[in-house]
Amino acid sequence: MYFPGTEDLAADEMRVVSCGTGMPAQRKSQAATCWLVELGNGDKFLFDIGTGSTANLGSLNIPYDYLNKVFVSHLHSDHIGDMDALWIGGWTGGRQGALHVWGPSGSKPETGTKYAMDHLKKAYTWDYTGRLGVIPTGGGGLEVTEFDYTKINQVVYEKNGVKIYSWPAIHCIDGAVSYRLEWNGLKFVFGGDTFPNKWYVEQTKGADLAIHEAFMTPEQMIEKYKFSPQAALNVATAVHTPPAAFGKVMAAVKPRMAVAYHFFNDFDTRYAINDGIRSTYDGPLTLATDLLVWNITKDDMRLREVIVDPDSWPAPPASKPGEPDKSAKTPFSDFINSGRLDVAKAFAKEIAEFKKKYGLK
Repeated sequence: MYFPGTEDLAADEMRVVSCGTGMPAQRKSQAATCWLVELGNGDKFLFDIGTGSTANLGSLNIPYDYLNKVFVSHLHSDHIGDMDALWIGGWTGGRQGALHVWGPSGSKPETGTKYAMDHLKKAYTWDYTGRLGVIPTGGGGLEVTEFDYTKINQVVYEKNGVKIYSWPAIHCIDGAVSYRLEWNGLKFVFGGDTFPNKWYVEQTKGADLAIHEAFMTPEQMIEKYKFSPQAALNVATAVHTPPAAFGKVMAAVKPRMAVAYHFFNDFDTRYAINDGIRSTYDGPLTLATDLLVWNITKDDMRLREVIVDPDSWPAPPASKPGEPDKSAKTPFSDFINSGRLDVAKAFAKEIAEFKKKYGLK
């Protein structure tokens, strides 16, 4: 078992936490896709931030100042559905600087990451504007780096000894990608959602941890989601990767640990998925669920369960909190101000004591 906040990483160690491993219709036990990579140099990276995943992420007791780099595999809601929660929630939770997002272009501007994030900001105009002048402004930034989805093995991030590469994935329409993070001789690979492809095999060989989807079977889609047989067959075997195909990919890659995700890991689903994988692959394998942790060095790899406090509060900011820019605050209209009740006397004593305690005027 791993208890967040109780173990420092060694200088040469990588820690990977599954914060979301399930389906678009997320549930309490499995959020949608999100993977956290922590490195012994202090860097932390998020790969996707799917719907519901920020609850798991927040329970790890990591200051939001460190959870400020997200690499998006594609723009389905189960991969970016909690971007708003990380952006705004991380800001209110103490992040002092901008949230930085890397993601692929699309075949046209409207299907690219920049378009999606620009319109996310527009959708949250009321939320963003209402916090200006109330909390420090810096954490409200949302900065986007969009890169060409068609380039193979391109470096999309390089800093502090860390390199992150991308290449195309095959999923629904053009504009999905996979990633490889290299640091200190270790390799982490996140496939996102993709049909099996030659680029993943080529770019993943020698990986320490190789994550790739292994989707639910067509029969499971019919039983659990009430899909028609034709729709179930298309989604499970043409849009996503069937378990036996996942096995073929990993048999070619030969990672230190293969990780299958993107299915609800239940007693009545996991065995069919496992059997499909094992029909084509006999190497090291994890069938992922939420809140697993892999500690990885060149000589060792440990897999454990993360034990979280469901009532945890945000970790204190990593840097000294700034002050709100009061000039940025939007005032209420006269109409709204006219609706106030005069309750100042009810808590005047508490305010006076608070101001005295903290030296406020």
